[in-house]
Amino acid sequence: MAEVVEKHEVTEKQPLPSPPAPLPEPELLEKPVVVVVEEEKGEAVVEVDDKAKVEESKIIESVSFKEETNVVGELPEVQKKALDELKQLILDALNNHEFTAKEEDKPVAPAAIEGEEEEKTPPPAAASASEEPAAVETEVVEKLTAVDDDGAKTVEAIEESVVAVATPLVEKEKEEAAAQAEEAEVPPPPEEVSVWGIPLLADEKSDVILLKFLRARDFKVKDAFTMIRNTVRWRKEFGIESLLDEDLGNELEKVVFMHGSDKEGHPVCYNVYGEFQNKELYQNTFSDQEKRSKFLRWRIQFLEKSIRKLDFSPNGINTIVQVNDLKNSPGPSKKELRQATNQALNLLQDNYPEFVAKQVFINVPWWYLTFNRMISPFLTQRTKSKFVFASPSKSAETLIRYIAPEQVPVQYGGLSREGEQEFTAVDAVTDVTIKPTTKHTVEFPIFEKANLVWELRVVGWDVNYGAEFVPTAEDGYTVIVSKTRKVSSADETVISDSFKTSEPGKVVLTIDNQTSKKKKLLYRSKTKAYLG
Repeated sequence: MAEVVEKHEVTEKQPLPSPPAPLPEPELLEKPVVVVVEEEKGEAVVEVDDKAKVEESKIIESVSFKEETNVVGELPEVQKKALDELKQLILDALNNHEFTAKEEDKPVAPAAIEGEEEEKTPPPAAASASEEPAAVETEVVEKLTAVDDDGAKTVEAIEESVVAVATPLVEKEKEEAAAQAEEAEVPPPPEEVSVWGIPLLADEKSDVILLKFLRARDFKVKDAFTMIRNTVRWRKEFGIESLLDEDLGNELEKVVFMHGSDKEGHPVCYNVYGEFQNKELYQNTFSDQEKRSKFLRWRIQFLEKSIRKLDFSPNGINTIVQVNDLKNSPGPSKKELRQATNQALNLLQDNYPEFVAKQVFINVPWWYLTFNRMISPFLTQRTKSKFVFASPSKSAETLIRYIAPEQVPVQYGGLSREGEQEFTAVDAVTDVTIKPTTKHTVEFPIFEKANLVWELRVVGWDVNYGAEFVPTAEDGYTVIVSKTRKVSSADETVISDSFKTSEPGKVVLTIDNQTSKKKKLLYRSKTKAYLG
């Protein structure tokens, strides 16, 4: 199969296939078509997978994604205007309690409340018998009737009198009604809403959050506002804050884990799909809806904890690099895994916009590429520029292109190992390319009595390795430190060695690449005090 390095194809909307969901983009996480581009010496070299058989004419070049600025003063005017408009919409929504209240639960306007009170208040005459007489003034008309002797005509003599009734209760009711009306006119305080521990409207960190939603919706203000409101409501319904403290076990710690950072400082998240080849783990994770729901909660919890460690200042790191290892990944026929993944993808793409700096897929099998081509996915140029694909033979080299070797786990071609080691992530690694059928030497100078330690690896090995000490003095003797031997990938992953000397000189490493393929060499060294 051809070596896959970087994907640059036009695709159509479809969710990614089976593996446990990586962080998605606001656009649907689509599947790329199977044409790749490897950049070498500034030139693009197209390599087409034989099984995919995609025509070169369909290739659309895309530059690597570069994150936009989050400094408001550096934004284009149209984006500044969109940000201001979004802030106003959010301010109005906070005042009206639109984020946490459902439509039917929204507060009723004060005028409407007053109107209802007027209708429900009974007239004074309806007071109960136990109350004091209603405080009203009435006119009493007394009718006097006189009848003539012949009874022909009735004459009414009207006497009017005004009866004053005591009014203490009336005054009290008027005062209470006035107080209630005044209370009804005072609106409730605005909502206080935060996402990922940051208030929606507070400072420049809030602007960074809002810009994520705006970019996810192509700076369409109303769409971005709707997305934010839906996200806030979903977070409350899902119980995100309580989820952070929930104990969901550690069975999946080898499936998804954070390790180191890339060359630009983004934390790196590894998704190891092949772990689900373990039947027991697969059954415990996906066999029924309850377990799939737990997996979803675990994945969201992991993501939330990772996001809380990001720096949301305008010049800070607020995105993550995703490395997706497809080695031994279960195929698309795994129904339960596919269901769980699609559910996770939907939630992630709807509620976690613009959190991916780059998606790197390594150990990509041929079926994955063929499956992608079958569904004909579509990618926007923006999303497409974040995706990188690498075949097994190019995976380590591809990772090292974006992540320093000292930060890459040893199982993925780097020199980062767990446990007590001579070297740590702060000890920089030198990487060089050894051309086919050539020898390469590395020299470590020693100027005084010292103990020199070093470690190295050749990605893929299949080379000859040897080491010797050459003294500075002309009458000195060369010392064989490590006899030349053939090293294969099955023999050793990393060679660690050391040499103590009491005289100046140099340790020379020789790597002989007799193959027809170029090799990536990684090495580092340090000098320690020699007290012997």
